[in-house]
Amino acid sequence: MEISHYFEPIDLDGHHYFKQTDKNRLGNLINVYTKKDDFPDLKNVSLAIIGVNEDRAALQNKGCRKAPDIVRDYLYHLYAHWNQLEIADLGNILKGHTLQDTYFALKEAIAYLVKNNIIPIIIGGSQDLTFANYMAYQDLSKIVNIATIDYQLDLGNNELELDSKSFFSRIILQQPNFLFNFTNIGYQSYFVDQDAITLIHNMFFELHRLGSARSNMDETEPLIRDADILSFDIAAVRRSDAPGSFFSGPNGFTSDEACKICRYAGMSDKLSSLGIYEVNPDLDDHGETAHLAAQMIWYFIEGYMNRSGDIPEENSEDYIRFVITAGDIDDELIFLKSKKSDRWWMEVKIENKFQHKYWRQQFVPCSYQDYQTALKNEIPDRWWRVHQKLM
Repeated sequence: MEISHYFEPIDLDGHHYFKQTDKNRLGNLINVYTKKDDFPDLKNVSLAIIGVNEDRAALQNKGCRKAPDIVRDYLYHLYAHWNQLEIADLGNILKGHTLQDTYFALKEAIAYLVKNNIIPIIIGGSQDLTFANYMAYQDLSKIVNIATIDYQLDLGNNELELDSKSFFSRIILQQPNFLFNFTNIGYQSYFVDQDAITLIHNMFFELHRLGSARSNMDETEPLIRDADILSFDIAAVRRSDAPGSFFSGPNGFTSDEACKICRYAGMSDKLSSLGIYEVNPDLDDHGETAHLAAQMIWYFIEGYMNRSGDIPEENSEDYIRFVITAGDIDDELIFLKSKKSDRWWMEVKIENKFQHKYWRQQFVPCSYQDYQTALKNEIPDRWWRVHQKLM
């Protein structure tokens, strides 16, 4: 399938940092779509940047459609520290006559890239574009896990609406549904209805408060490693570090924590698409937020270059197996530790043959702390949640 007709080339006239003399800057190494009949050859590409100038469904953050080219300005300026990595910038998705047209074009482009093992890095635009990202996986009939970095849960008040604050409701209600797990990292309790928290827990999804995540950032790594899609709302970063969003507030992740999260995402062999949303240049102070978004992408690339290729498989000799009897369950708990990266997984057996479509989900990323919990004769929460869904 040809996807070039979904994109418009980038106008370089306004890019201050592009094509500086130093050959090691990203702007000189990324294959950028600049001419209408010169769409990048994707044959050996590993990562593809997609801009989406769309904010018609943004609530109170109009102007975030301008972010892609501003973020590129800062991204192209950064130095590349990697050899033999092919990155393409495919330009911006053509804005559709309707919002649904834009979703369709983005969905088709992402589906093509994921199918060809190319990771799309989406620069929004508003966060409702996550819905189009998810629909790409539905078109591929691929069971997925989604992780959001967000200060609230985007469930909205009307399940029929689709906007930047309700897109997750539409994902839940979509049929057929290919969502296996959802994880939110960094929500702030005073922005979230208790009923919404109860709903998420009843669906055996995961929620992690900002304070909990920040107190031990290493524990966020397994959560991100379990995701296929990472959707990052820049308003999850505190205003002092990222003022360029209407919803930025005094609390949130720091800029270095945001970069660490993106590096974890890049390191995950499972994660196959990243979206950074809600950066609003109209509200940005000296381009600070756009600059941070560019550095987050840089760290994602850095993480990607450190992938270990250690997604578990049954009976693999690349893992040390630890078998524990814990709690009141009949089954033994099986932990796997990678010999390559020292990272941990739990194995949750699929007994029902009709659930075999979830075979990828039986290996649950975890931490050494989860292993220690099992040694104390306690069942790790992550194991329970997956077990309930696979029963």
